[in-house]
Amino acid sequence: MAPRPYWKGYLKLSLVACPIAIYTATTSSERVSFRQINKKTGNRLRQQLVDDVSREVVDAADKGRGYEVDKNVYIMVDDEEIEALQVESNHTIEIDSFVPRAQIDERYHDSTYYIAPNDQVGREAFAVIREAMRGKSMVALGRIVLAKRERVIALQPWDKGLLGTTLRYAYEVRSAGEYFDEIPETKISKEMLQLAEHILNSKAGDFDPASFVDHYEEAVVEMLKSKQAGVPAPKQKAAAPASNVVNLMDALRRSIAAETGTAAKSSGKTKSKGKPDDIRRQPQFKFPIEGGKAKQAKAAPAAVAAPKAKPKRKSA
Repeated sequence: MAPRPYWKGYLKLSLVACPIAIYTATTSSERVSFRQINKKTGNRLRQQLVDDVSREVVDAADKGRGYEVDKNVYIMVDDEEIEALQVESNHTIEIDSFVPRAQIDERYHDSTYYIAPNDQVGREAFAVIREAMRGKSMVALGRIVLAKRERVIALQPWDKGLLGTTLRYAYEVRSAGEYFDEIPETKISKEMLQLAEHILNSKAGDFDPASFVDHYEEAVVEMLKSKQAGVPAPKQKAAAPASNVVNLMDALRRSIAAETGTAAKSSGKTKSKGKPDDIRRQPQFKFPIEGGKAKQAKAAPAAVAAPKAKPKRKSA
């Protein structure tokens, strides 16, 4: 099933326009998630809307929105009134300018989206806009209304489509001076700096997001599997590591020695470790504990190749 668009409208460059669809480029569905439950019954909890004054439960149909102009004084606003606002960026991303990609401060980056043509008629116009930007190290800046807010969006070619990155406004980015101005200037010896640079060079590599492992989530999954098997989970918190930098120069030298030893051990290993999601595929439990749909999809081919009878889940 094709993903559902998050937004539909038009991309416009001067007098050239084409229909587009926008899709969220990231997802959090892979993470382990918890439900709120009643500790006494084990049943799932449901949240209710409660009137702040009368303390009575309010039906979803009676929920509205308001802007507070004074203490407990609100201007009531209907969804239809917001949707009727005549702002062009409600339905059109009009490219206002092109700027060097390197000029955009990374602190202003917000959310990313994939942008694709939405019908066959506009594909040529979409391709013209896309290819005009390719190889120029420039991004197009436009405006779009998302979640009832107009956002600035930076567009750049990405494969056969465009990648859109919404940008924060200047007032949303805090000044670094609030946090860094009181840090005193520190004079570093040349030898100490060389040792630190040596450690940096020994850890240099290429960016590979597939190599990142969420060790916290893995620990959560192992804890859940242990509890499912009837093994109580420890509740004592691990002690925070104490600072061991007594002699910084000595610590740098010992770090280099440790890095050298680790590299030597790694080069002698030939057996590859299991994939991070292998711990999720243990068959000895009543039901699998997964971190997301993607993990289930990856496990499916193995089940087809060697089908096994699945244990029936007992009804409560």
